[in-house]
Amino acid sequence: MSDTWTIFTDGGSRGNPGPAAYAYVIKRPGQPDIEAKCYLGKTTNNIAEYTGMVKALEHAKRLGARKLIVNSDSELMVKQMNGQYKVKNEGLKPLYMQAVALRRQFEEVIFKHVYREANSQADALCNEAMDDRSPLPSDLEFVAPAEVKPAAAPKPSPYAEALGLLRQSAEQWADGDAEKPNPEFVLARIAELLRVS
Repeated sequence: MSDTWTIFTDGGSRGNPGPAAYAYVIKRPGQPDIEAKCYLGKTTNNIAEYTGMVKALEHAKRLGARKLIVNSDSELMVKQMNGQYKVKNEGLKPLYMQAVALRRQFEEVIFKHVYREANSQADALCNEAMDDRSPLPSDLEFVAPAEVKPAAAPKPSPYAEALGLLRQSAEQWADGDAEKPNPEFVLARIAELLRVS
């Protein structure tokens, strides 16, 4: 398990919807923790939870992780990622599909439900983000407990955006409805993105 990294992720809102944020902690064997947090503005608790998980997976991938254990105190999200519950909320489906696509880029990802007290580091960061409401970039990286100034988050390239759209659409089509999203729309959007690049 020495090459397995551990992620603790959390998202929350004060009111549902309400002021929301996410945070995560990436723990790598023999190295300092990496912490990230971001205020999202007004959204739902579940959107915040999923956004935190997606951003944590993206960050771990950029850092070269191969195997992950992802801990969250959102039982709903963990059960959805483990295939025990279906995602029925239309607002969550794009984030869910992103998470599924990201999961496939690792050798192994285990999603575990933990109680809030076992997720205290990410929970505290999430509350900090909601308290100060500073619009930090979603992929802010810092090594705890150092203080750093956030850098502007890089915008994804048109090629990466087109690839992401294609992957998300393929996931939806695989669920059984070949018209959602509309293939002509998807093709036109991809062509538009690739023309820009």
